[in-house]
Amino acid sequence: MPDTRLDLDRIHAARRVIDPVFLDTPAYSCDALGRALGCTLSVKLEVVNPVRSFKARGTELVTSLLAGQGRTAVVCASAGNLGQALGWSALRRGLDVTVVASRRAPVAKLDRIRALGAELELVDGDFETARERASDIARQRGIRLLEDSLDVETCEGAGTIGLELGSRYDAVLIALGGGAMAIGIGHVLGTTAPDTEVICVQPSGAPAMTRSWHERRVVTTESADTIADGVAGRFPIPEALDDLIAVADDAVLVSESSIIEGMRLLLEHTGLVVEPSAALGVAAVLEDRERFAGRHVVTVLCGGNVDLDAYYRWVGR
Repeated sequence: MPDTRLDLDRIHAARRVIDPVFLDTPAYSCDALGRALGCTLSVKLEVVNPVRSFKARGTELVTSLLAGQGRTAVVCASAGNLGQALGWSALRRGLDVTVVASRRAPVAKLDRIRALGAELELVDGDFETARERASDIARQRGIRLLEDSLDVETCEGAGTIGLELGSRYDAVLIALGGGAMAIGIGHVLGTTAPDTEVICVQPSGAPAMTRSWHERRVVTTESADTIADGVAGRFPIPEALDDLIAVADDAVLVSESSIIEGMRLLLEHTGLVVEPSAALGVAAVLEDRERFAGRHVVTVLCGGNVDLDAYYRWVGR
């Protein structure tokens, strides 16, 4: 069993807390996409739910805990998807929600955060600036700060995806940002399906967590330059890195052009419009076809919140 902060029994129990609308998402083998990539490729659709991403699996656990403690408010920093998920989960439990995001975040994500009724504060700078501001708000107001990947509930919520994947695959490709999804899925598969290779994928323009995994220490970067805004962090969380080292078999970087080609292939062969982070797994296969040839690979399509104008520019449609 991997030596992490996570607990498999708690991950099983999480399925009783998470709203069923976020559970048992479709997973199927896409023959056309597999032929284009030279392997058997399955997709796990974390885009067909009310917030169009996997993040609510974690926010459901956090907000259930807070409501049980009698807490009344919560704040988080978000690149977009976590804010939507927290808004959905917290507001239905009677909690006030504040989300801090960069002004550079996709407009579509910001609009959906507002539509869910959360208080949205925008800051100049990137996600790391938003993290600092969210921490300040938590101290000033005396409210709970939700930190994705640091709060173990965000990892264990994502771990329920691993329970649903089971042991059917030779490898699973997981988008890597702060690490919650990779840690959660990796912990479950490392415990229940140790022969499944857990491969994390990050953009070359935002490589902090991947570099940290390879060097076995926290490595920060001065900037993050990628269209995959959902995974564009610069300061890995030490606790999350320790967990990732325990559960991941590999961490790879992919180019922007491969991410865009992955989005185009997903549109062509599955009919799905996904955000760049969700195409990282396909990008990894594109850049190393020989590694995956003849294997059954599953990639988790982690989010579908994308600015359509930007999307059409990228895919050329």
